[in-house]
Amino acid sequence: MRELKFCPHCGAETLTFQENKKWHCPKCDFTLYHNVAGAVAVLICCGDEILFTQRNQEPKLGKLDLPGGFTDPEESAEQSCARELHEELNINIHPEKLRYLTSLPNTYLYKDILYNTLDLFFEYQIDTKMEMQLELSEISKVVWVKRSELQIDQLAFDSQKTFFSKISNF
Repeated sequence: MRELKFCPHCGAETLTFQENKKWHCPKCDFTLYHNVAGAVAVLICCGDEILFTQRNQEPKLGKLDLPGGFTDPEESAEQSCARELHEELNINIHPEKLRYLTSLPNTYLYKDILYNTLDLFFEYQIDTKMEMQLELSEISKVVWVKRSELQIDQLAFDSQKTFFSKISNF
């Protein structure tokens, strides 16, 4: 991670990163917290298949990922799921039909800054596969994978690897 050096409050070159969560300036006692970011991941399930996206950008270009993303300010996790699915796949869901599964810690490296995230996993059941228009700047394609054929090493993020290998009944 690129280190912040200058205090945004007093301008002194005295900032230090402490406890893996905050920058502190000993000159003016300013503290800037690097809090955990909320993120959602949605398992869209149709029968015994789960929809994955193939990443079209870093981090983890080309790896499989569950649709989802970061939670915006003043947004619930369910609202984040609905917004992200619309942005990435151009589909509309009924948020009340989402089923919360679990949460897992994760990290996300973006432009040399390592963000700690809390990934919230949801399930969304559908009866038939639907038409989707992909956000090609983020996703190169969608892949339906049978639960029994999922290969953990193809997944982009550690939280999803943990979910499918240790947590879920999938």
